[in-house]
Amino acid sequence: MLTAHADVVVRTQGGNNAGHTVLLGSKKFVLHLIPSGILRPGKVCVIGNGVVIDPIGLVDEMNSLAKLGVKTDGNVFISETAHLVFPYHRELDAQREILKGKNKIGTTKRGIGPAYADKAARTGLRMIDLINPLRFEQMLKAKIKENNEVLKAFGAKPLSFSKVHAAYRAAGDQLKPFVANTVVYLYEAMRKGKNILFEGAQGTFLDIDHGTYPFVTSSNTTAGGACTGSGIPPQRVDRVVGVMKAYTTRVGEGPLPTENSEIADLLHSMGREFGATTGRPRRCGWFDAVATRHAAMLNGIDEIAVTNVDGLDTVDEIKVCVGYRVGSQKFDYVPNDIELLAKCEPQYVSFPGWKQSITGARAWKELPARARTYLKKLAELTGAKLAVVSVGPSRDQTIIL
Repeated sequence: MLTAHADVVVRTQGGNNAGHTVLLGSKKFVLHLIPSGILRPGKVCVIGNGVVIDPIGLVDEMNSLAKLGVKTDGNVFISETAHLVFPYHRELDAQREILKGKNKIGTTKRGIGPAYADKAARTGLRMIDLINPLRFEQMLKAKIKENNEVLKAFGAKPLSFSKVHAAYRAAGDQLKPFVANTVVYLYEAMRKGKNILFEGAQGTFLDIDHGTYPFVTSSNTTAGGACTGSGIPPQRVDRVVGVMKAYTTRVGEGPLPTENSEIADLLHSMGREFGATTGRPRRCGWFDAVATRHAAMLNGIDEIAVTNVDGLDTVDEIKVCVGYRVGSQKFDYVPNDIELLAKCEPQYVSFPGWKQSITGARAWKELPARARTYLKKLAELTGAKLAVVSVGPSRDQTIIL
């Protein structure tokens, strides 16, 4: 919806562990690496330096879009300094999860963490290497040899250099026309007065620095990551929109103070809240105002967009967590101590449900009074202006306030 007002849409972090589902008419698009602006003609999409890219996955995504009639030639640019994800990253991801046992993080096993680890260790391969055949062959050979020794230690099968090399070279040939210095491209776009939209992946509390560590992803999912992951100066960001559901969800392991099996069962029975990347059922709970207020502080959120409000259409009593308690200790922020957070008991206030379908509402005044009261309270508790309300997946089910 926001891409309608943008000239350029940029992904700045994460990888194909993200899954963004967009419904256009009867067509459903699941995007993993390409920004959702690709679904609007005339928009330019940029995959920034902060993203880790599985080249084969990206080629598959482009080919799938082409089959659905979506053009990518000439309107997608890929940062030449974005790091690459390889099969050994995925295998290491899986093996480490097995080793952790009951303490597993719940990763998507897409190799994202190990790819970012290579980046931090300054041993990663980048897009600029992939499109240089001789250099790529030499670098990949060394990395396959090194990682095969690690895989053997895990008891896993070693990888074939020739097979990986052939597959990635083919992907590199297809992606080469899209590779560019995206920092310079975005600077020129800003200089010309273009409107640039940064599209995040994953949620605030999966941030590597500010999330529920170690149950986090390996990139900066907060608004600051838009700058480091693209090369945009911080002072050029003039509006931050926080997107949140009318309830709380989480994929994978880690603390979720407001988790509630009844609301999870309700949403799953409606066919909602299954991960777009893994298909795993998401964990669900009541809206957590402590977490969203903390997220507003971290991200500098100016406005909020509340989605999936229609998921609560049949609920008699809707709860909202307004504080945490551990014994006699109260918290109005999210504790960094993961063991302490796991002990936090949510303190709730309740709202009467509106008990009717709101999927047909197209304006704020068409929402039931109880739904409006609930939404205004969420904004008040979060500390940001309510700007968007979504009552369904279609564009016309998005209400602008």
